[in-house]
Amino acid sequence: MTAEQVCEAVRAYLAPFQANPEPARRPGNRIAFSWPPHAVSHDFHVLPEQWTDSAILRIEDEETPVQIAHTDNGVFARSEKYWHEARGRTIDEVLVRLADGLQPLLDRQHAIADTLNWVGRFTATIRELDPASQVILLYCPDRDVGHEAMHEIEMHASTGCFGPALVEVLKDNSHPWRRCAQWCVLDMFEDLPSFFPAKEDQDAAVKAIGGLMWDAPDDHARAIYKAGVVLGGHVCTSAASQTLLGCLEAPSRVARRSAIHALFHTAEWMPELRDQILDKLRNHGATESDPLLRTFSYQIADDIEAGGVDHVVEPVFAEERVATF
Repeated sequence: MTAEQVCEAVRAYLAPFQANPEPARRPGNRIAFSWPPHAVSHDFHVLPEQWTDSAILRIEDEETPVQIAHTDNGVFARSEKYWHEARGRTIDEVLVRLADGLQPLLDRQHAIADTLNWVGRFTATIRELDPASQVILLYCPDRDVGHEAMHEIEMHASTGCFGPALVEVLKDNSHPWRRCAQWCVLDMFEDLPSFFPAKEDQDAAVKAIGGLMWDAPDDHARAIYKAGVVLGGHVCTSAASQTLLGCLEAPSRVARRSAIHALFHTAEWMPELRDQILDKLRNHGATESDPLLRTFSYQIADDIEAGGVDHVVEPVFAEERVATF
């Protein structure tokens, strides 16, 4: 697929959400997925010649043959199709346990299929998907699915087909799970030249990051915090520094907090801007309407001037104290 084709496919995916935009939902923490699980038969030294019986496992109207071993330590069942095993006292019990143990895999397969608008479970691999589908999976509410898709995209950044579509994700203000997707894009854009070798394209991506920050009403998944980190600690170009300085005047206090924090790192990586940043932060502190950010702006300026490698912890707003990022 070309970059234009991937971008158009992502736009088509987002179009129904743009017709009925939703506030961003607060996602849970990423739970790393690992498969296959530990083979319980290894713990009891079940020998190959002991798998002499068989049974049928019924999962979502699907019948799968499984191997059965009768031992002094109970009944064991294993499915070569699912790379999974279980142990019980009877065949009926072990089949129930085998099915229960498959639930994380089935949930993941359904989450992928639902995100891609597929019928049934997704039983292929994310690596086999086309580039547009991999970008769309960044929106999966199972954050580990998005994380895997992100790594697949990163490995093929040099193909040049992903950049514009990823910028579209940053511009999205309608999909309920957009913060998951935007965090992934920002993580990839820590190495912005891999996706955009040309300076003008990098500047356009920086503009999109600034747009994401400017009026953000939340910091779900720490996406807005991440946006500042990318601009101030990784991209470190003139466009990035000016975007952060501009975001000191953003209507969103989430954006202003991110910019204040990020400017500490900009001063580290672009010392020629140190004096300008100090002046901006202190002038901002004098006019900042939020008392927490007013103090934070002055404190970050003091930390920059002190020349340390660490800085004061950013403030947490009252409504965020009960949030799970």
